[in-house]
Amino acid sequence: MADNIALKAVNGGDTPFEKKSVSGPSGPKPRPVVSARNIIVYGTLFVAAVYYLIPLYVMVVTSLKGMPEIRLGNIFAPPMEITFEPWVKAWATACTGLNCDGLSRGFWNSVRITVPSVIVSIAIASVNGYALANWRFKGSEFFFAVLIIGAFIPYQVMIYPIVIILREIGIYGSLTGLVIVHSIFGMPILTLLFRNYFVSLPEELFKAARVDGAGFWQIFLKIMLPMSLPIFVVAMILQVTGIWNDFLFGVVFTRPDTYPMTVQLNNIVNSVQGVKEYNVNMAATILTGLVPLVVYFVSGRLFVRGIAAGAVKG
Repeated sequence: MADNIALKAVNGGDTPFEKKSVSGPSGPKPRPVVSARNIIVYGTLFVAAVYYLIPLYVMVVTSLKGMPEIRLGNIFAPPMEITFEPWVKAWATACTGLNCDGLSRGFWNSVRITVPSVIVSIAIASVNGYALANWRFKGSEFFFAVLIIGAFIPYQVMIYPIVIILREIGIYGSLTGLVIVHSIFGMPILTLLFRNYFVSLPEELFKAARVDGAGFWQIFLKIMLPMSLPIFVVAMILQVTGIWNDFLFGVVFTRPDTYPMTVQLNNIVNSVQGVKEYNVNMAATILTGLVPLVVYFVSGRLFVRGIAAGAVKG
């Protein structure tokens, strides 16, 4: 009892517990859920979402209709009778010139182009970025500047020289040549991303590993790689999206039997033979864009983390 009286005298008549209970809650006042700022932000996001979702909705409902229903002209109406025949035809039997095997051949060509291109370009660019960030060598800054410049050179400027080079070494028109082209053109921007990400990692980890006797590859494989999952996902999404959706390189560096899916889609949509089948065209378009969409939605959160962690630093 005497101790409580002494504490009250020292603290101005209240114990610390009593003072806290009297003063009430502290901290910033919570923002209201409905405010002018929230209305503007969410209103803008809603308008943007509707802007991008309406064309997708039209594509989906059109691909599920038969041609007699499409000729009625109401593109926004849901299908009165759902049919998947346009999807089957777009995949397996749609004609492009003399070939009537749909998108299936182009799909497997795109897979054979995308997978090795992504693996090779990311593997080389990650080592380049790691070396530029942690193992500075003579002329490294000049080399980095050249890579940055290379990231912004228009592809069209270099098409003709590359055609000549691929022809001279005997791989023009093959999938191997297109894989090399995609790997080379993806290198500058990917190296920039990896270099900026590795610069953002704590330098003390690298120095500690050097003190312990770890070498170039040991540090890269055992320390840097386990910490770099977000930026690898960023690089993978960028490369998969860019390579899978590419049309220019596909139509220039391949032949009809090795056309990727985007070139096959263009040939189906722009075919002048027979009746224009809009439902088949819409189904073919959705099938072509399905792979990058799935990749992004599956790993989209890691993509945002990787961009925030390293893509804008350095």
